[in-house]
Amino acid sequence: MFTVDKEEILNGIDNLSKPSVLVIGDMAIDEMVYGTTDRMSREAPVLILRHYDTKIILGAASNAAHNLSALNNGKVSVIGLYGDDYYAPILLNAFKESGINTEYMVRDSSRATTVKTRISGSCSQSVTQQIVRIDRETIDPLSPVIENKIISNMELAIPKHDAVILSDYNIGILTENVINKAIELCKKYNKIIVVDSQKDLDRFSGVTSMTPNQPDTEKFVGFFIKDKESLEKAGKIMLDKTNADSVLITLGGDGMALFERNGSFAKIPVFNKTDVFDVTGAGDTVVATYTLAMASGLNKKNAAILGNMAASIVIRYFGCATTSIPVLKEAVKKMDFDTFTFKK
Repeated sequence: MFTVDKEEILNGIDNLSKPSVLVIGDMAIDEMVYGTTDRMSREAPVLILRHYDTKIILGAASNAAHNLSALNNGKVSVIGLYGDDYYAPILLNAFKESGINTEYMVRDSSRATTVKTRISGSCSQSVTQQIVRIDRETIDPLSPVIENKIISNMELAIPKHDAVILSDYNIGILTENVINKAIELCKKYNKIIVVDSQKDLDRFSGVTSMTPNQPDTEKFVGFFIKDKESLEKAGKIMLDKTNADSVLITLGGDGMALFERNGSFAKIPVFNKTDVFDVTGAGDTVVATYTLAMASGLNKKNAAILGNMAASIVIRYFGCATTSIPVLKEAVKKMDFDTFTFKK
């Protein structure tokens, strides 16, 4: 067992606004279209929606950047792709409105700006429900010209930031060359580098940390995590195969498990099991807060606890959500950590 030093975490929160972070990955927007309905179409057996609102939300790797910006007052830059299409200025404007620096973004006219459109509807005395989702994305391999441009921008940006997040949604920007160069540059300039990826985790060899969820970890190690023994076995395999300094496995309702190369292990419980409305984007919140906390000087265990706390806040809201330093600090002040069991 280990105890949590609340004052140390609170002091760490005060420092979250200081570090700058660069997010490299698959940038996207979530387009949320809402309407009401009270009849079927005569043309086909489908609902007719009367549109009343459209919201643009930063999604995928963009959501990690959004979470960071909400905590460190916009000391965030992004490297990703956008197309030469209708949605390109919408994505860039969404970044601007969130205080995120886009000078290192790369335009690729051969690719679509990644957009996930969710169409939701409601009728009298009913809740709003998603009806269909439309994805606009290009997953073709990057051209050498575009890949080189991304690498050139990394060479400019990484020295200027305190930490780097590689956010991989399998849309194509994180090629082998991009990954290797990012890790090389972070080691050269002594930068924290954290990976949030869904598959092929051994592509990211030698990073500071990575934050896979339980299903992706299970796919990678080849067996189910069902008890303490299988969890510890999975953590050891993850460290060995990725050569990461640490691995933070998110376990859904069972919290998180932090494995460090020095042999340290910490099991962190979930802080909120009652007010869960939507877990969309919670992983982005974890990696953003965890990375920022480490860059602020907190050790990995306390950084993981803070990431867990931030996730427990955003899952109370629908869609990709963020938290702030005052909200995070108040939540930690109210939290009685002594009622939870922390294992090592």
